[in-house]
Amino acid sequence: QVQLVESGGGLVQRGGSLRLSCSASGRTFSTYAMAWFRQAPGKERECVAAIRRRDGYRYLLNSVKGRFTVSRDNGKNTVYLHMDSLKTEQPPVYYCAAAAGGTMVSSLPLASTYAHWGQGTQVTVSS
Repeated sequence: QVQLVESGGGLVQRGGSLRLSCSASGRTFSTYAMAWFRQAPGKERECVAAIRRRDGYRYLLNSVKGRFTVSRDNGKNTVYLHMDSLKTEQPPVYYCAAAAGGTMVSSLPLASTYAHWGQGTQVTVSS
């Protein structure tokens, strides 16, 4: 079982930067694919970024390419999402997720791939 705790959310001005962190419990963190999802009120969660364990393959949502970066530190059981050039219209809540076992590239952006979820962290971008 993996427990995930997100941190780093907060209030930032349009065009600013934030780095979200997700700390995982358990000794098998390095075996999990990790992802960041975001959700706007009344809408489904969408995958912003994911990083596979086997080869470090990274998925990024097209609209955040060039602005967001996903990375992981297996020694610290932590995955990061660095966000630059933040926009006011972006969804406010970010969730960390983990999937055990092998993960196909095509499955990385799917919420159904991930069995473990954090509670979410709020990101508010002011104009």
